[in-house]
Amino acid sequence: MPIWEIVVLAAAVSMDAFAVAVCKGVEMPGYRLGQSVTVGLWFGGFQALMPVLGFFLGALFGSLVDSFDHWIVMLILVAIGYKALQESYRGDGDNDGAGKDSASGESGLRAAVMFPLAVATAIDASAVGMTLAFRRVGIALPAALIGCITFVITGAGVWIGRRFGERFGKNAERVGGVALILLGIKALADHFMG
Repeated sequence: MPIWEIVVLAAAVSMDAFAVAVCKGVEMPGYRLGQSVTVGLWFGGFQALMPVLGFFLGALFGSLVDSFDHWIVMLILVAIGYKALQESYRGDGDNDGAGKDSASGESGLRAAVMFPLAVATAIDASAVGMTLAFRRVGIALPAALIGCITFVITGAGVWIGRRFGERFGKNAERVGGVALILLGIKALADHFMG
């Protein structure tokens, strides 16, 4: 798997977390670098961990699905991308409330708030780890890149949310969704052309 594809994949799966980070930035009364670092560590850490878990699950069951693994990769990536697109077009009233809680500012960065958000936004990354196992791609570099890119993107998302409001969150989710769908189609095409 070429490095550029891993970077695109990492950026795509981090878009949900970016959208949540933007919402966190919007709800904060002021901005400090520590807020970006805290949010980045939560999301980046879980985005790095979940692909590893998914990878080992995929490696465990990989030999059972050799003949149709390319279809699984394509379906998982397209489904994740479709889900991101679908959520990005929901009205504000239907939004999952990511980042919105009754508490604002620093209390919105407590573990009780950040842990479920980090897990929820990283579920897609576990599915990506599973697809990498099916494609027989090593997990160390993709997991590290996903974690680092998510850390940077979500840290920036807090600042963006504070400065520019929520309007970029939905567009970022849409870009990520389209990128995942295209990567899924490419995985299937690679199988048939390879």
